[in-house]
Amino acid sequence: MRRAPDIIPQYYLYGDRDRDVERDFLHVEPILDRSGPNAWQIKAHAHPEHIQVLLVHRGGGTIRIEDATLAIPAPCILVLPAGCVHQFEFDPGTDGHVVTAALGFLSSVTSGDPRLAQAIARPAVLKITGSGVDLPATVDTFDWLLREFVWSAPGRRTAITALFLRILVIVLRLGMAQSGTETTVPDKDQDLVMRYRALIERDFRTERAPSAYAAALAVTTARLNAACRARADRTASEILYERILLEAKRYLLYTESSVAQIAHLAGFDDPAYFNRFFARRAGMSPGAFRKHGRSD
Repeated sequence: MRRAPDIIPQYYLYGDRDRDVERDFLHVEPILDRSGPNAWQIKAHAHPEHIQVLLVHRGGGTIRIEDATLAIPAPCILVLPAGCVHQFEFDPGTDGHVVTAALGFLSSVTSGDPRLAQAIARPAVLKITGSGVDLPATVDTFDWLLREFVWSAPGRRTAITALFLRILVIVLRLGMAQSGTETTVPDKDQDLVMRYRALIERDFRTERAPSAYAAALAVTTARLNAACRARADRTASEILYERILLEAKRYLLYTESSVAQIAHLAGFDDPAYFNRFFARRAGMSPGAFRKHGRSD
């Protein structure tokens, strides 16, 4: 009997598959509430419809985001966009907060300033020390957000929204300080690329032709390619193939599924073609990538 392929767990809140309390809004909790009972280890998982922003005030550890393992240099803020696979190994006693926000809520609160949405569009580890961002004020913002979340006082949702916006501004400023560059409002090319990425996220397992995505976006393939080159420095095909490759890497690193099973999960009918596709873009076979990634 063939073993069923492993699936990377997806949650609203880690370990709570069926919990749906305010899942269209926002949730806040101390890091120790979930990490402590799990021996300070959070296994690989993803949040497909929610972003997370973590303040690590004291302690530290490591975070693995996709195929990269990074130190957590407390004090810092961690940014985890929706859908990215991640796992934690916190040092015992690590102190901080985890904010989990629904994509719909995020979209509504950032509509007045698209830079805030851009600031959390990619995974990031943002150091606070030396950034110019005030640490006590940052800790106070997260503390008050938790208080408003657990209280049922008048104006609760408005207060939570205001505090969450303040956190997004902190993330924006930390990102600017770390990169040394200004973050600009998205233009038409940026907007097109973001909508293209959203379609890829939904359809990459079944649709492999950039022309089909261009048609769905009501633009020509040439126009889509021009936007991708201008804002991502890659062709539309390259962005699509990167997403397919990322999915394959996730399963190779975080599951025990066979290469043939992973090929199917990534949308390939022919495992041999999947092997060639992967090796051409990753520079090694799927098996070698799995072995190398797990030896780190």
